[in-house]
Amino acid sequence: MSKKWFQLCVLLVFVVSSLSMTGCCKRHGEEVKYVPDHTHPELQPAETVGTPAPQPKSDSVTYPIQKVVDGNTHAISVYPTGDAATSVLMIERTAPAQVNMSQTFDYIINVTNISQNTLNDVTVTEPYSSLFKYDSATPEPTSHENGTLVWNLGDLAAQDTKTITMKGQPTSGGKLSDCITVAYVPRFCLDVEVVDPKLSLVQTGPKTVIQCDPIPVVLTVTNNGTGIARDVVVTEELPNGLLTLDGQNVIVAKAGDLKPGEAKTIKVNLKATKSGTYEAKAQAIGQGNLESSADYSVAVVTPQLVMSKSGPEKRFAGRPATYDITVTNQGDGPAKDLVVADVIPNGAAFVSASDGGKLVGGKAVWNLGTLAAGASKKISVELKLAKIGTVVNKATAKAYCATASAEARTSVVGIAAILLEVIDLDDPIEVGSNETYVISVTNQGSAVGTNVRVVATLPAEMDYVSSSGPTRAGVNGKIITFIPLARLEPKSTVKYKVFTKGIIAGDLRFHIRLESDQMSSPVMETESTHVY
Repeated sequence: MSKKWFQLCVLLVFVVSSLSMTGCCKRHGEEVKYVPDHTHPELQPAETVGTPAPQPKSDSVTYPIQKVVDGNTHAISVYPTGDAATSVLMIERTAPAQVNMSQTFDYIINVTNISQNTLNDVTVTEPYSSLFKYDSATPEPTSHENGTLVWNLGDLAAQDTKTITMKGQPTSGGKLSDCITVAYVPRFCLDVEVVDPKLSLVQTGPKTVIQCDPIPVVLTVTNNGTGIARDVVVTEELPNGLLTLDGQNVIVAKAGDLKPGEAKTIKVNLKATKSGTYEAKAQAIGQGNLESSADYSVAVVTPQLVMSKSGPEKRFAGRPATYDITVTNQGDGPAKDLVVADVIPNGAAFVSASDGGKLVGGKAVWNLGTLAAGASKKISVELKLAKIGTVVNKATAKAYCATASAEARTSVVGIAAILLEVIDLDDPIEVGSNETYVISVTNQGSAVGTNVRVVATLPAEMDYVSSSGPTRAGVNGKIITFIPLARLEPKSTVKYKVFTKGIIAGDLRFHIRLESDQMSSPVMETESTHVY
C-alpha cells in the first residue's frame, strides 16, 4: 500500500470516530494541558477549576477550560482529542457570571476550525435550560423545537470562525447549566479528473497516379479531446495489388501518447502492381476504446504504347525509301515524355524526317511530349539505301512507364545499267586504209552484269582485219561475235577493238549490238565512217 493511501485510511478511521462533540459549561477537577486561542489569553490552564469530565473510549474527548473574567464566564473546548495540535474544532462560549431575575443577557458561541482543511456541514445544537427563556439569536437558528436550538453553519474553512449570539433571560433562581453539541460531517474526497480524449484520423494522397509512380500517403492522427490519448496505433490493411515499397500489405505505425490538440503524421509510399482503382481504410486505436478511421481511394493508370512501322519491301540500291512510324497509346494513362528513335541501319543514309525529327548520333529522333490515352501519332523518315541486301530499319518509342518497338525490312537489289559506246579513231580514211573501232562497255548500275555479249557487224564496203578485247571473237563474214563476258562488275568498263579496212568509198555504218542477262532487249549502237 502506498504512503498516500495509508494516510487516507488513517484519516478515515480518525474522522469517522469524530463526528460530534459536546461542550459543557461545567469544569471539574484537574487542569488540562491546553493553550487556548489568542482571542482569550486570560484563560490559562493553570487557572482552571473543577475536575475533568469522564473520557470516552474513543478519541472524541472534550476538555473544557472555564474561568470568570470581568464578570463573564468563559469556556473553551477543543475537539476531538483535547490537544490543540491534533484537534479540529475549538468552541468558545461567553456569558455573564451572574444575572438578575428577568434580566436579558447575551450568550455568545464562537466555533473555530483550527485544522488546515475545510469542515463540511458544521452543526451547533443548543438544548437550553428550562430555567431560561429564549428571546432571539443571531444568526437565526435553523430549527427551534422542544427547547432545542439548531444552527446549520454549513462549511467552515480552515482557521475560520463563525459566531452565534443568543438573547434571553432567567425565569427562576438557581444555576443555568448549559451544554451544547457541535457536529460536522467528515468528507474524504478523492479527485478523479474525468477526461475525454478523441481521436481523429485523416488520410490523404493523390487521386490518380501512373503505375510507375510511388503513391505518397499521409496519415495524420489528432487528439481533439481532453486528456491524453494513450498508446495510439495506426494500422491499414492494403487491398490486393497495393503494397508498401518494401513489399508489405499492412501498414502499422505507433503514434504513442497524444496530448490534447497534439497530432502525429505518418508518411508512407505505396506502389501498385497493376492498374485499377484501390480503396483502403486506416484505423487509429488507443486505450479506452478510442478509435477513428479514414478512407482513401486512388486510381492507378498505365500508359501502353503500341508501335507500327511500314516501308518498301524492295528498293534498288541507291534509291530513297520512306518509312512511316505510328505510335498509339492504348493504355488508360498519359504517355509522358514520349521519345521516338529510328536507328539508321548500315548501308543507309539519313535524308529527312517529318515533325521536327533530327539526326542525333546515328538515329532519327523525335521528342513528342505527352501522348494522351487513346491518341496516336504518325511520323516518317526518309533514307537512302545503298547496300544491296536486306535492310532492317528498327524504331523504338519510350515514355514514362511505357515502351514499344517496331521494325521494317527492305530488300535492296542492284541493277546492271550497262552503257555502250563506239568510236572510230581515224575517220575519214582513204580507200585501202585501216580504221579502228573502239567499243566501250560500262556497268553504270549497282548489280553485276552477267553474260555480257558484244556483236559487231561490218558494212559491205569494209573488210575485217583483226580484233581484241576481254574475250576472243569469232568471225563469220562481216559479223564479229565476241565470246560472252561472264561478269561485269558495277562501275567497271571493258573495251573491245575491231580493226577494219575500207575497200569502197562511201558513208559507211559500223553496227554494234550489246546483250546481257539483265537486259530484256539488246542495246544497239552505230558509228559512221567516211571512206573516200
